[in-house]
Amino acid sequence: MKLLQSSASPYSAKVRMAARYAGIAFEAETVVTADSPAVLVDNNPLGKIPTLLLDDGRPVYDSVAINRHLDRISGGKLYPKDAEAALKTDVLEALGDGLADCLLAIQYEYRTRPADKVHQGWIDKQWTKAKRALALLERDPPAFGETLTAGDFAFAAALGYLLIRFEGQWEADHPTLLGWLDAFKERFPAWDELKPRT
Repeated sequence: MKLLQSSASPYSAKVRMAARYAGIAFEAETVVTADSPAVLVDNNPLGKIPTLLLDDGRPVYDSVAINRHLDRISGGKLYPKDAEAALKTDVLEALGDGLADCLLAIQYEYRTRPADKVHQGWIDKQWTKAKRALALLERDPPAFGETLTAGDFAFAAALGYLLIRFEGQWEADHPTLLGWLDAFKERFPAWDELKPRT
């Protein structure tokens, strides 16, 4: 299998970590989505990462679908079978991905518009959403189960993206979340290798 991905993308990092945890190997190919490379757009009409190419050539996208596939072929290592635990995992994964959505929307606004065309109102709206998510999780941080889940990887990846793109803008108000990330690193030693990075 081959993962079309980016080193900084939180969604790519989430899949990289989940695959390692599930014991599934793949080749990683870094692509630049802005360039619309053929290997990406020929396999994913949306031109988004991550996109997983199966051994038979079929593409799987987006990160949730990829992690669901990894869960199936690993015998259920990423999503709990217990209904209540599965619901918590799904909600945490959605919250982690949604947080990443807001952060990337801010980055894209800065990157794709001339400085005099940047819409500050849009940036403020996305940052307000991100701050609400962080405040909720600071008050009620996710509890670790006996094993890590896709939700843990999504949330850790979003925090990792915050650390590389929004350093100094959130840490002081969220000591509990930094503590959660420290605990995650202890449970997942491959963090430094697979986290979002510039």
